[in-house]
Amino acid sequence: MLNILKTNFQIIFERDPAAHSWLEVLLCYPGLHALFCHQIAHWLYGLKIPLIPRLISHLARLLTGIEIHPGAKIGKGVFIDHGMGVVIGETVSVGDYTLIYQGVTLGGTGKETGKRHPTLGKNVVVGAGAKVLGNIQIGDRVRIGAGSVVLKDIPSNCTVVGVPGRIVRHRVDLVDLLDHERLPDPEAEVICTLFDRIQVLEQEAERVKALLFNVSFQRTGLVMPKEKHTGV
Repeated sequence: MLNILKTNFQIIFERDPAAHSWLEVLLCYPGLHALFCHQIAHWLYGLKIPLIPRLISHLARLLTGIEIHPGAKIGKGVFIDHGMGVVIGETVSVGDYTLIYQGVTLGGTGKETGKRHPTLGKNVVVGAGAKVLGNIQIGDRVRIGAGSVVLKDIPSNCTVVGVPGRIVRHRVDLVDLLDHERLPDPEAEVICTLFDRIQVLEQEAERVKALLFNVSFQRTGLVMPKEKHTGV
């Protein structure tokens, strides 16, 4: 347990440029506090002690805004950045060195019993507001974009965005794990494609309209009026 807590403390300095001193991290990082309380609650939960683990989890939620069920399994080096609104369910398994942003839900769909929550691999990044739901497997080095809703298994080394989540990239470099500017936007790409298609269809409709107009004049025996040209 002490080794995990030490790793959780050290990883903050590697991943958060706002961490300036060990005292600041120790006193002002709710993610660290929530994980510390969870380690105690999880240990008591494993001993089958009733009520107390859930009480510790509840008090930690009041203090940090982060709700972690005592039954959840969380690896070392996990960093919950900011953390307000994070919910981690009972049968969740989070791999080592995973990064979780605020508003993330690792929960169930309400339709299953037993193992009903997701399993995250190592070095996973879960963007702000993302929802990972159900008994699904998320591979190693997966990036889940902010606001995404993931309902299916995701293989390793992928980037997932959208509602529902779609794989938009099949390779992820560890160096780029925190580079959100390179995260693609499939919804914007689809909208641009539709816009281009609408322009093509409008041009085609205008061409057909002009053709039908000419045909109607020919059938009635009328002559198309010629354009008047004026000299300059």
